[in-house]
Amino acid sequence: MSVPSPTALLPRLDIRNLVRRFEGKAVVDDVSLSILPGHVTCLLGPSGCGKSTTLRLIAGVDMQDSGQIHVDGKLICDTRYRVPPERRSIGLMFQDFALFPHLSVGHNVAFGLSGSKAEKRKRVSELLERVNLLHFIDEYPHQLSGGEQQRVALARALAPRPRVMLMDEPFSGLDNRLRDGIRDETLALLKEEGTSVLLVTHEPEEAMRMADEIALMRDGRIVQRGAPYNIYKSPADKEAVAFFSDINVLQGNVQGALVDTAFGQFLAPGVPDGGAVEIVFRPQHVGIDFDRAGRGPNPTELQGTPARGVVERARFMGSESLVEFRMDHDGAVLKATVPNVFLPRVGVAMWLTVRRDRCFIFPRKV
Repeated sequence: MSVPSPTALLPRLDIRNLVRRFEGKAVVDDVSLSILPGHVTCLLGPSGCGKSTTLRLIAGVDMQDSGQIHVDGKLICDTRYRVPPERRSIGLMFQDFALFPHLSVGHNVAFGLSGSKAEKRKRVSELLERVNLLHFIDEYPHQLSGGEQQRVALARALAPRPRVMLMDEPFSGLDNRLRDGIRDETLALLKEEGTSVLLVTHEPEEAMRMADEIALMRDGRIVQRGAPYNIYKSPADKEAVAFFSDINVLQGNVQGALVDTAFGQFLAPGVPDGGAVEIVFRPQHVGIDFDRAGRGPNPTELQGTPARGVVERARFMGSESLVEFRMDHDGAVLKATVPNVFLPRVGVAMWLTVRRDRCFIFPRKV
């Protein structure tokens, strides 16, 4: 059995306790991340949370107030020592492809390369062939589609063989029809090159599709890190649940580790008596009782006690239907999603259930 070398265990990119302030406010607040060679980490969060500023610090186009950045175990930046951006072996891809309009596709890809003309031509041809654009080597960017321009930008970023690739919303300029295919092609090429990737996005679907690890960012801080499945199934708080999907919220107070709701009692272990909590669940985990509409409840251990609601709105969303109910118990509106087409009439009463094993219980924030 072979033993991995010590360098194989080193993170390709390691950022430690980065802080960046503007006018006294911490836009990046004690951010730490490490990415192994060939892995993709997604920095996910709403606009203005500090994602792009973090990328700018790593790229070297902005300077942190404190913290360190390492590549392959070597310090490239702290508050006293700073490797220039062009010597960090870090590639950049942005929403704006920033191709030079006066240069051919081949010359765009070769722009950051050193070496002989023959060596540069060989590398350019190799990359363009891998993105299926070799036949465009002598064409100009304006002659290409948006998806083709994105692949040229990828080839240009990979040409110098960077150890780390920073990608800031690189696919948001593409239409939905092209986006999934381009993302998959890009990810495959980055993996082949063994490049570590830090991808910034505000789209949960993109993060789930591309990342080996997601770092969920909010107000300048990373609030949760983990594999996409773990982030989705074990969110840190209500806001983390809401970032990935619509949510329903029940509120209550704890007595004897139990919370009374219209759907029966829920366990809230560790919360003291009188503590206010929120029970959070996604619309796809609301069950609609088609057979007993208007009849009495029929409790089950998993689903708990059914509660009655009246249809307020129903919409077909393409692959599923979204139905909104006004609940008899407290007048709250709950959302439920149903596969395929289900469009009940407004005013129809139905009994709803909630999957106990799909609920999250959090202390209510004041």
